[in-house]
Amino acid sequence: MGKAIYSLGINPGSTSTKIAVYKDDQEVFKKSIAHKTEELKSFATIWDQYDFRKDAILETLKEQNFSLEDLDVIVCRGGNIKPVPGGTFRVSTQMLEDAESGLYGVHAATLGMRIGFDLGEKLDIPVLTIDVPATDEMCAYAKYSGLPQIERKSRFHALNQKAVARKLAGQLDREYEELNLIVIHLGGGISVGAHQKGRVIDVNNALDGDGPFAPERAGDLPSEGLVKLCFSGVYTEADVFRLLSGKGGLVAHLGTSSGLEVTEMINAGDKKAEEVFMAMGYQVAKEIGAAAAVLDGDVEGIIFTGSLAYSKMLMEFITKKVKFISKIYMLPGENEMETLALGALRYVRGEEELKIY
Repeated sequence: MGKAIYSLGINPGSTSTKIAVYKDDQEVFKKSIAHKTEELKSFATIWDQYDFRKDAILETLKEQNFSLEDLDVIVCRGGNIKPVPGGTFRVSTQMLEDAESGLYGVHAATLGMRIGFDLGEKLDIPVLTIDVPATDEMCAYAKYSGLPQIERKSRFHALNQKAVARKLAGQLDREYEELNLIVIHLGGGISVGAHQKGRVIDVNNALDGDGPFAPERAGDLPSEGLVKLCFSGVYTEADVFRLLSGKGGLVAHLGTSSGLEVTEMINAGDKKAEEVFMAMGYQVAKEIGAAAAVLDGDVEGIIFTGSLAYSKMLMEFITKKVKFISKIYMLPGENEMETLALGALRYVRGEEELKIY
């Protein structure tokens, strides 16, 4: 047995910072540090939260009696950077410059990369990011829209999608790079990826709200209606972006993004809630059918993951429509911290080479 590898995972979200320490592939501790809305409102930008979030991480490590000096590697959920293939990257100054420019969007995860990078420099240990949301392995056909001014983008739940694809491959005693799979992440956003031999050759831009409508995303919209809405004079550009991603989908129709709350509404006899919830499932099923066509019908498994995959009602509705395509596999939930730790372990053990940013 070689020396145990200790990794620190950092995964900031809009209102929380998740961290986890792993010893090899075993969790030492994990915590989601909640941040009060009132506290966050005092910061003008994400970048102004740097000291606040970093101090919260260090304080939590202190509470857990864990010393930074025991770490071998830090791994961060990827921020908004230029499109890259899937895999493991070392966080670099160029990556941070691109992320902090805002050119590719702004997300709290980018701040986690900066905190991890600074801690790693101080400790002289590697800092990694794995399967970032900007993972782009789309085939040339998938990038075309009907207007040359607008290219389709690959922005999706790459970390969780690729993690469950690898997990299923292991269960089947196969390699991820050998399989054709359709992976559906059902969370606040919904992404449906066509995985061909280890590459996601087509996927909807879930981060910006394309594809099926979702708990917090508007999904694909009728063009005429969207244009009229944009020029109605009622909404600013920022307002429209918030409608597409954040205030669309279940939130817009039902006032909540919680699948549990919607289920309670349905169980209480709310027919509108049932129709909206099943319409979301209907659109997911259509997207799965499209992904099957992209893969020429050669699909060795359909994987459902994310928090909404726990919904028996929704899963029964969708799987009834797509089970003819391939065998269904349920891997619900989001195991981002474990995925980050396992990726860092593969790198430290020399089982995976770093990609160059």
